[in-house]
Amino acid sequence: MAAMTSLRILIEEPPKGKRWVAIAADWPGLERNGKSADDAIANLTAYLPRYLRVAQRAGMGTDFKRQTKPTVVAQHTGTGSTDFWGISFAPSAEDHEPMDDAEFERRLALLGAAWAEFDEVAARVSEELRPGVRGGGRGRDAIIRHVLVVEGSDFAARVKAPTDFEDPALRTRAHRKRHRERFIEAMRDWRVENKPIGRTWTLPYLLRHAAYHVLDHTWEMEDRDLSAT
Repeated sequence: MAAMTSLRILIEEPPKGKRWVAIAADWPGLERNGKSADDAIANLTAYLPRYLRVAQRAGMGTDFKRQTKPTVVAQHTGTGSTDFWGISFAPSAEDHEPMDDAEFERRLALLGAAWAEFDEVAARVSEELRPGVRGGGRGRDAIIRHVLVVEGSDFAARVKAPTDFEDPALRTRAHRKRHRERFIEAMRDWRVENKPIGRTWTLPYLLRHAAYHVLDHTWEMEDRDLSAT
């Protein structure tokens, strides 16, 4: 990706006008919602310092810090789930376009950095977490289970590389590492064979959606950590 000062933003519009999603087109996992497009962009911008840690883990911190000006480059319509969850549930036009090898590997590296950020945060936050905005919310171990089970049984299964994380004994660092290696290789193979992913998903969308999911819960644990000062 060429150096630039603009942070390219994709806007996913909600069919019922409830929750817009702003997506950093070149940085998998950096997506935030809001009650308007401008609100979503403002929320995304507020998370730039947190995503910087991910970019730095992948050796891309300098490039990321250069991109200081959010610039909307495209908009697309989401699904009912966009309205309900405030999460991107529709591939953009860019997600349907060919991607060269270097850019694909760059995005895989950022997904790997998102996983590493999740592991680091999960290892240091309190087991019990502050209640969420509505007074509920999962504890740390339940969040870890949720993230791994969804990734193993849904995201990785879409490229025929499922992993069973239902058994707590399988949620070790070693098992996560093997799963992630299989998932990455499956995505590489899928891309070479140029196969579709179901009726609506694309490989770039799967990659960014997986990165979003793990980072969203990483940041949730940070925000609700009882040991934070």
